[in-house]
Amino acid sequence: MPVRFSDAAAFVTMWHRHHLAPRGMKFTVGVADDDEVLHGVVIVGRPVARHFDNGHTLEVTRSATDGTPNANSMLYGAARRATFALGYARLITYTQSGETGASLRAAGWRVIAERPARPGWTRPSRPRNATGTEGIPRTLWEAVA
Repeated sequence: MPVRFSDAAAFVTMWHRHHLAPRGMKFTVGVADDDEVLHGVVIVGRPVARHFDNGHTLEVTRSATDGTPNANSMLYGAARRATFALGYARLITYTQSGETGASLRAAGWRVIAERPARPGWTRPSRPRNATGTEGIPRTLWEAVA
């Protein structure tokens, strides 16, 4: 179902385990039951890493559910279909070490890289605040048309 960005961001703030809502997006999608009770959202935007921001790639920047079975797989599948319907060629996302990626696999995604832990994102030219997710290895996933 369609979801306004403000509602998706509020859902992420309530349910996401380790991140706040992103600042922007290209589109959002929600999953709801027959009574239109929202059980999960996915927020898709421009890639965070500048070398992936080529105009043909989008990134799932947040996915959050209330624990409803299969909701996350449904969201990743919907994000994939919407991305390619909009004419983009690639969709990426990351999982943290300790997350299985079962929902991504179920939606047809594949692992393309294992990223080592980083001490943080601060650089002398652009200081950043710590988010609490520093020092955690990540897995880069991809969905292609």
